[in-house]
Amino acid sequence: MGYSELKFPKNTVFLVTGGAGFIGSNLCEAILKLGCRVRSLDNLSTGKQENVDLFADNPYYTFIKGDITDFETCMKACEGVDYVLNQAAWGSVPRSIEMPLFYEQVNIKGTLNMMEAARHNGVKRFVYASSSSVYGDEPALPKTEGREGNLLSPYALTKYVCELYGKQYTMHYGLETVGLRYFNVFGKRQDPNGAYAAVIPRFIRQLLSGERPTINGDGKQSRDFTYIENVVEANLKACLAGKEAAGEVFNIAYGGREYLIDIYHGLTKALCVDIEPVFGPERAGDIKHSNADISKAKALLGYDPSYSFESGIKLAIEWYKENL
Repeated sequence: MGYSELKFPKNTVFLVTGGAGFIGSNLCEAILKLGCRVRSLDNLSTGKQENVDLFADNPYYTFIKGDITDFETCMKACEGVDYVLNQAAWGSVPRSIEMPLFYEQVNIKGTLNMMEAARHNGVKRFVYASSSSVYGDEPALPKTEGREGNLLSPYALTKYVCELYGKQYTMHYGLETVGLRYFNVFGKRQDPNGAYAAVIPRFIRQLLSGERPTINGDGKQSRDFTYIENVVEANLKACLAGKEAAGEVFNIAYGGREYLIDIYHGLTKALCVDIEPVFGPERAGDIKHSNADISKAKALLGYDPSYSFESGIKLAIEWYKENL
């Protein structure tokens, strides 16, 4: 079962931080389809106004333009909320190496503000986005919760610190937190533009426009690319999971492993183009291989991802063809 059959009480209110972003807007869409109310908080620094406008006519949707680094904004946003899905953060490993102070302020202080506001407002569960980057240089595959290596970037550090705070808030304050370690999420509404764009949408945009994409490194790095609908399922199931999930972190992925060069050639074939890539230097802070053990999420969250990489990439390509 995905998430379409999940049952939440009538008039359940969700707060999605980062709701104008890629993952956040997909969460808002899914929550509205379930017939629940959703409040979206975003400062539109990386989120898009067009993602807010998608739901503007829905009476169950409310948008708050505000910043999680402002505690009073967080407090107001959490009023009357049942579940918080905290997606607001700045991503990108290389950018975090350039801007460590900014990442500390937004990703750590902002998340802590949200946890504090959630506990003061009696939120039932606080589900937050973590990242596979917390595994650092731990070489073993698949990646298993509790077996982490040395962190390789300020971004990874911020996500790990948020996990530690999540455990503290469950332990000391009774706020039930659930951390979701996302593995390379892709799908509709993911931004294909800019120097820090994720690799799949960037490749698709460049190939559709006739450009030669750059692959950082030799292309033999592997990732557990995860379609957005699987991530939506994990967030919603995390809200309803038993108390044994509180204070814990979970790998959220499909459990597969795709090599970047194979994805590239698969995209050229799907898009009917014959363009050779440019090979550039490896990116600082990047993990070479990533593949998730999702057994803990299956056992405690009931997570059962419906979309393989193959089925997800077909849907993503269709969306970008129509929307680029």
